Amino acid sequence: MDIGLLILRLIVGAILFVHGMQKARGWFDGPGIDGAVALFGKIGQEPPRQKVRLAIACEVSAAALLISGLATPLAAALTAATMLVAGAALTTLSGKVWITSGGGEYPLVIGVLAVVIGFTGPGAYSLDAVTGLDSWTTGHSTVTGILVAAVAMVGASQPIISTRRILARRGADTN
Repeated sequence: MDIGLLILRLIVGAILFVHGMQKARGWFDGPGIDGAVALFGKIGQEPPRQKVRLAIACEVSAAALLISGLATPLAAALTAATMLVAGAALTTLSGKVWITSGGGEYPLVIGVLAVVIGFTGPGAYSLDAVTGLDSWTTGHSTVTGILVAAVAMVGASQPIISTRRILARRGADTN
């Protein structure tokens, strides 16, 4: 089980790192800051430059925490909230869920994986385990998972509501 949790944390962390660096530096065929700002503006993330910076900070910090297995509940909540906002924005913009139709399926799945990590904890191969930080969360995994999901939903709610309003207003302006 611990190897599986390590692999899950490493994969989700690596995906987040790549997403952050695509925006921040244009690495991994990413758009860089200016391209990300244009994309965020299109998907209703206003003000786009600040939202890009926030997304980069959340993705890169959550990636580092997940990969190391440090402060895992915080990392899981950051990941889930960030991916929930991204998935909701894409789904709202396209009116579809599936990524092949422009929807937010992919970030939503990454967000769900983060919540799963919140429920399971980081496993034995983590800094949380080495330092004993996982002692409470391991004994209270259901509570921890529910808290991770709740914090993510609360954290994502305002940006999602704002995005829906912005995109609805744009739709009304074009009709």
